[in-house]
Amino acid sequence: MAKLMRFLIPVLLIALAAVSNIASATNYTLWINGRGGGGVVGDYTSFSYWGPSSTAAGVNKKAVNWDGYNSIASQNGKIRDALDCFCTGSNWCYIATHSAGDLMLGYTLANYGGTARTKKNAVANSSGQCGNADGSTQVGWNIKWVRTAAGAGGGSELSDAGSWAVSEPLVKDLKTSTARAMYNHNDTHNVWFYMYAGAKGTLYSGILPGQDDEAVAYHSSGGVSGSSGGSYCNPSDWFCNDLTLGTAANEGGSLKWSYHSVSFRDDNEAYNHYANGNWQGVISLVRAAMVSNAT
Repeated sequence: MAKLMRFLIPVLLIALAAVSNIASATNYTLWINGRGGGGVVGDYTSFSYWGPSSTAAGVNKKAVNWDGYNSIASQNGKIRDALDCFCTGSNWCYIATHSAGDLMLGYTLANYGGTARTKKNAVANSSGQCGNADGSTQVGWNIKWVRTAAGAGGGSELSDAGSWAVSEPLVKDLKTSTARAMYNHNDTHNVWFYMYAGAKGTLYSGILPGQDDEAVAYHSSGGVSGSSGGSYCNPSDWFCNDLTLGTAANEGGSLKWSYHSVSFRDDNEAYNHYANGNWQGVISLVRAAMVSNAT
């Protein structure tokens, strides 16, 4: 019996440790803003870019704030800090992005998604950085999937035309040719981007090709590949090629970037680009999807 107990006790201790590790695993929902910013950088509870912080927006929601003004490269460390904090070790993340937040996250994954990341403890200081968990590292981050509202990974013709303040470093990054050449959009390190494309665009219809949400056109919000933007529309529009749902090639044969899938195409032209301080526009659809699926 004594020999049996000497064998069983270590086994039980190992099993209890495993159960403890499983119990400590946590899922988080990260929200990455676009141009203009608004939330307090480093404060993961500051949701002023989106709307009331009391609004449900996925399990353990965190606002990953960056200034929405400076270049993607210069602000990218803020995103890496958040991913290190909440998406390493036993923790996993769901991610939602809006507009230039799509460009930001795509850049992050393509350039840093295969690098060694120190596992963090998910306890952030005022700068948005977390302490080390156990000193060990892992390759990349634990990301279940991404849902993108009005994604600007393909840039915007409003930037090309100077419709936005041309002095902003971010606006230079958002030029269609610049955004599309900034990184390998096909290299997401196997993380899926589910795209939500709005089409309630009227103000800049002469600048943005095809269907648009007043800030980005379908070629960007639909994740269409290529070195420049094209004209893509809803099936009811006979004057340009259809943006297809899912990963299928678009009408005319153009492809979407790898690991990009269109979850929503605004056939009724009902959703514009803007949160309006209350989770509105196409953002409302992504928020609803996070509530249902980021658990």
